[in-house]
Amino acid sequence: MQSLKLGIFGFGCVGQGLVDVLDETTNFNVEVKKICIKDPAKSRTLDASFFTLNASELIDDPEIDIIVELIDDAEAAFEIVSKSLQNGKAVVSANKKMIAENLAELIELQQENQTPLLYEASCCASIPIIRNLEEYYDHDLLSSVSGIVNGSTNYILSQMSEFGNEYETALEEAKSNGFAETDPSLDVMGIDACYKLCIILFHSFGLIVEPKKVFTSGITSINAFDIDFAKKNGSVIKLLANAGKKNNQVTAFCIPTFVPEGSILSQTRNEYNSVILETAFTERQVLMGKGAGSRPTGSAVLSDISALTYDYKYEFKKFSEHSPLELAHELVLRVYVRYDQKNKPELNQFEQVHETFSSSRFSYLLGEISLENLRNAEWRNNPNISVIHYPLINGRDESAHL
Repeated sequence: MQSLKLGIFGFGCVGQGLVDVLDETTNFNVEVKKICIKDPAKSRTLDASFFTLNASELIDDPEIDIIVELIDDAEAAFEIVSKSLQNGKAVVSANKKMIAENLAELIELQQENQTPLLYEASCCASIPIIRNLEEYYDHDLLSSVSGIVNGSTNYILSQMSEFGNEYETALEEAKSNGFAETDPSLDVMGIDACYKLCIILFHSFGLIVEPKKVFTSGITSINAFDIDFAKKNGSVIKLLANAGKKNNQVTAFCIPTFVPEGSILSQTRNEYNSVILETAFTERQVLMGKGAGSRPTGSAVLSDISALTYDYKYEFKKFSEHSPLELAHELVLRVYVRYDQKNKPELNQFEQVHETFSSSRFSYLLGEISLENLRNAEWRNNPNISVIHYPLINGRDESAHL
């Protein structure tokens, strides 16, 4: 086979991971021709001849077969991907924000230019969730997809639960181990999980949903009281992304959730991710693997590059511009809300309140609230109040399935 030549944008954690796995992969004839970077002064592991500051050296080079986009800037990434597809180059990307926010335009570009864009590395790193959703699961049989899709927050919550670390301490450990960015806000606020959920939604049910329309809550308010409450109730806290379909309604939300000790999700520790799929005939299936780190993500990028060698592309079988599906807005969640005497939730926004507890330091309630009321509640953004999903459907604990 003739050697494939790669043009790579970005040489951070994932770019280095890709080069590492390429170096250790045999019988795969791929050559890195040029890497476009932003900071020429930064120390790097490859010779300076590999690097350039000029994007055109990659996009306009007829010898480069595949553009690999691995940068943080979503707007710049969209421009790179758009120009590359228009120039007839296949593209591999790991940029979940760019993909989630531009899905419709990216589909159109691929169809107009007959060039593929693959992005397995944008969701759950080493877990091949997108390929499985595209090729294996028919949307009429798939009823829900949920799980842990962010390795950074899972690492933090694992450290808090297992070792009693405070949030800030656990966050610093995640940074030092390469599982969280210097600015971890997208991870800890749940936004990264939301982007991934939008991509998973599309490949699960063919529905394009803007990230801003998906209810999203992060882990920054969770403290030792919440961790202790979970333990006393036989649970651990995990940040979960949830997508489900019933009739023509699709639900989607990201929120910290109590999951039972001993369950698959409770045993998904540190930087690992788990995705649970519910189907009509096979019932529950689980995909698990490392969801953060340079080499796991680099291996997902390499998998897409390999797929392009046999002309693989997403076929978008479930997608229609006139989809009968729509995003549901009338969902009611059972939640735990922890607060103090100075910062309280407004009880009139709840459908029901089942239980309350008060002490001199912290109080909490267990109640039911509509997703819309929770989204609009001003108190939800108070750093002294934590909101955790406490699943209950038809009088039974849905978390037993998690």
